[in-house]
Amino acid sequence: AVPESVTAPDGTPSGAVRGFLDMAASFISAYPAKQIAFAWDTDWRPSWRVNLISSYKTHRLDEDSVSDGVELIPDTLSPQISAISEILDAIGIARPGQVEFEADDILGTLVAKTKTNSYVVTGDRDLFQLVNDTAKNKVISMNKGMKNLEVIDDHFLLNKYGITGRQYAAFSTLRGDSSDGLPGVKGIGEKTAATLIARYGTVEGVIRAAKNNDPALRSSAKENILAATDYLVRALKVVTVRTDAKLPKILARPTKIKNKKELIFIANDWGLVKQVNRVLTALDLPKI
Repeated sequence: AVPESVTAPDGTPSGAVRGFLDMAASFISAYPAKQIAFAWDTDWRPSWRVNLISSYKTHRLDEDSVSDGVELIPDTLSPQISAISEILDAIGIARPGQVEFEADDILGTLVAKTKTNSYVVTGDRDLFQLVNDTAKNKVISMNKGMKNLEVIDDHFLLNKYGITGRQYAAFSTLRGDSSDGLPGVKGIGEKTAATLIARYGTVEGVIRAAKNNDPALRSSAKENILAATDYLVRALKVVTVRTDAKLPKILARPTKIKNKKELIFIANDWGLVKQVNRVLTALDLPKI
């Protein structure tokens, strides 16, 4: 969201790097943690998800390379993503990723591995499925901007939708998600999807109710659910965040700068010494 008029000394747009570092410093300061990791989208559109639902993220593809599955990214953003990765690596902050796993799956695995008391920082509502009050796992949602962060827990979800975090994937599957190219079930919007999952618990429970001609289901909803049964089974697998990625053993908060010489070079090259120092201060590390 930082304008492209914000540039490095050589004129290269640097707003994305600057914005990322400022956000990272804010979150690390506000939510102190023994382990810190930035999940990396090594595979933003895994083939197995596309095989299940061919429309998955299709709208994000570069039209000139649809067959190769290349994501459409502004030319000014690609070098900044590289700069972010280099800065994180030089500081020593983990950024795990794996082929056939999206960043969401990496986060899901981190939460499952940690088991308790995790904060997931994201702008993606699908990750609400990681919320679990018993395990003290919360999502810090950026959907309304940095000045209006929302802490998402089961209490929040119950008040807003009438469902828990464990039911969110099923709810999202019924409702659909246009941002991911998932149409959902015809005639079932957010309110109806929430009502159905609150009543029947799972996608399987909703399908079973439709097949058993449950009188609580409207005839139109029943017909649409039965017509979409195959889609629902496949889409649920697509929407559900995986928790079995292979992660590095060391994800601890860095206690010293991993490569100070490299960090100084990158920070000066991009004109981001001030922003890098904010992150270092948040980590209780010496400034460069």
